[in-house]
Amino acid sequence: MLNLKKPGRPGSTQAPTPLNGNKSNINMDTQPVSRRHFLKASGLTGLALSLGFYIPSNAEEAEMIKAAEADSFGIEMNAWVHIEPSGQVTIFSHRAEMGQGVYQSIPQMVAEELEVDLDKVNIVFAKGDSKKYGNQVTGGSSTVRGSYKNLLTLGATTRQMLIQAAATKWNVPIADCYAESGQVIHRPSNKRFHYGELVADAMKLETPKNVVLKKRSDYKLVGKPLLRQDTKLKTNGTATFGLDKEIPGMLYAAVERNPRLRGKVKSFDDTATRKVPGVKHVFKTKMLVFNTYREGVAVVATSTWAALQGKKALKVEWDDSGFEHLNTDEIFKRQQQALRTQEGLSFKQQGDASAVLAQAPKKLDVVYETPYQYHACMEPLNCIAHYQDDKLEIWGPIQAPEWVQDAISKEMGLDREKVIVHMTFLGGGFGRKAFMDYPHEAAVISKEIKAPVQVVWTREDDATNGPYRPGITYRCEGVVDKGKISAFKLRMAGQNNDHWRGGPKDKANRSTSEGFLKPYADGIKNLSIADVPFETPIPTMWWRSVYASTNGFAYESFIDELAHEARQDPMAFRREHLPDERLHRQLDKLAEVSGWKTRKPGEGYGMAITECFSSTVGQVVKVSKGTDGKLKIDHVWAVMDCGWYVNPDTIKAQVEGSIVMALGAATQHQVTFKDGVPVDKNFYSYQLPRITDIPPIDVYVMDNDEPAGGVGEPGLPAFAPALTNAIFDLTGKRIRKLPFNLALV
Repeated sequence: MLNLKKPGRPGSTQAPTPLNGNKSNINMDTQPVSRRHFLKASGLTGLALSLGFYIPSNAEEAEMIKAAEADSFGIEMNAWVHIEPSGQVTIFSHRAEMGQGVYQSIPQMVAEELEVDLDKVNIVFAKGDSKKYGNQVTGGSSTVRGSYKNLLTLGATTRQMLIQAAATKWNVPIADCYAESGQVIHRPSNKRFHYGELVADAMKLETPKNVVLKKRSDYKLVGKPLLRQDTKLKTNGTATFGLDKEIPGMLYAAVERNPRLRGKVKSFDDTATRKVPGVKHVFKTKMLVFNTYREGVAVVATSTWAALQGKKALKVEWDDSGFEHLNTDEIFKRQQQALRTQEGLSFKQQGDASAVLAQAPKKLDVVYETPYQYHACMEPLNCIAHYQDDKLEIWGPIQAPEWVQDAISKEMGLDREKVIVHMTFLGGGFGRKAFMDYPHEAAVISKEIKAPVQVVWTREDDATNGPYRPGITYRCEGVVDKGKISAFKLRMAGQNNDHWRGGPKDKANRSTSEGFLKPYADGIKNLSIADVPFETPIPTMWWRSVYASTNGFAYESFIDELAHEARQDPMAFRREHLPDERLHRQLDKLAEVSGWKTRKPGEGYGMAITECFSSTVGQVVKVSKGTDGKLKIDHVWAVMDCGWYVNPDTIKAQVEGSIVMALGAATQHQVTFKDGVPVDKNFYSYQLPRITDIPPIDVYVMDNDEPAGGVGEPGLPAFAPALTNAIFDLTGKRIRKLPFNLALV
């Protein structure tokens, strides 16, 4: 068990469809890779050893690799490791770094099995290339859990080849040789070669089969709280974020966009704009947003300042006819009405919950409401594009390079290989920068002006253009009988993110039960979970932990209400309904570290436990009222079970950051709409938590040999219900609508 404890310090930190992880034990022999595949995957040259291969985690990726192998020219597949004759080792990070720690965890995994010192490794962001790196979408907390076996195997295979090359050069048994700190050492004589001296010989070898990975007890790097490799870069100013990137001949653009997605540009007057020194071009433009377009007027200038001043001087008349302009209150009234009158599309059904509810002498029937939320990344959106004849090159804070390639190649009639995407550091992402709209807009502007351009979004642009986390209303009905749940009926009404991308509208939202632990569902005899379809013109998409961030509040609050109805301790009630030893151990740890069984009168304790991206997080929140009568959060305890993990400090930072973000979403900020236009344009009204708002947070990590789960998002969903359950424990008041004002409770 690992205890990560730091009171009062907020952590740092995104959700698309996750990869399917291989569920076998990581200490077992890995899959063999054919020599033909390896040579094609390696991109071998006479100057350096460049190694990498990808064991597909699902059928789609397997088909991609098969198609690549069929290419008669021999496509260079994954090259995660590059070793030069000098001995310099470069490890490529194939995922975006937005604060969640993959710039550390990917090299940490490869370096573990490769036996190199992490602080001597060169780390480089890989270009967008799914043929080399498989899925490069950074989201769904998928980087470690989707790639850890491949990356460990890559390091071990490379190390084994280098050891074999050294043994051959010395003409000694391979068993007498071992690797350490970028060298192969002959144990009896202490002779040694650095890796660079073995490159030429290693290139000629057959790929070793059935490479055995290290036992967890033998790890030197993995599982250790190593300092992050990007910390120095980010503190000395050498890290390149999207806004830092420059290329020769680059111009700068700002765009006045229609605040209503489906609106059009009716006309514009750029007389004053063209008088601003530095302004070069003014023209109507549009960018792809899901299956529609957002129109606007672009101002291109020789500096960001000139572009922004030119934009302010624009006079634009919009045509916003043909669709509704909704207010926030109307949206939630319609959702509640839909839940009262519709059964919805069934997501999961067992037994007959409706019949049990109809016959029950007493039942609970309550409604929960969660608001729209803005991603509020520290770095607003930006992107550089350079369109040249039949080629487009893009630089920026991008979470999903392959999606950008797919969308833009189709929109602009380019070969996919001619859309080249370079990732920079991201100043936050939370799912927003996994979208294709802002790179497409930059590409369109570059093509129009026939020059490279950086499009910079202001905070107001970022806040008012969306897409947003959808606001959702839930209706929860239940019956308890003899201390157990006998019927459980859940319905949600909120926008389905899949619909924006053309997903089927006759099927329930695939995330309807996201965040709800599967053992709950398996153990309830009469269960109904349904999605009541709901649409608005407001664009929505993933937000950190996706639907678990809203589902978790409704479902774990309702579990608490059922526990109270059953007159049972909330922890014991959950334990009774979660017949899983792994979960029992986690609940036991949560009770132990929080002092759950020794809580005192005048203290409110609340708990919740949620599942998100193959990891489970339980949280306890303690609240009290001060001498001034105001409610305060005294402490938060979080216990994460993410299975196999890389860096405990990263877990600590991610859970702390998730709790801070969840605190803001529960008690401070929301996106509101008036006539279909977002009201909250900047942090003066969309207020984020300050450091003085953050309570002490203790994070604990369960140690076990289970497959790796996600880390970046699972810490968020349990906080809001744990907080409101604690408030009920202290005050007897149930909070069913977010956000709420702590000072007014």
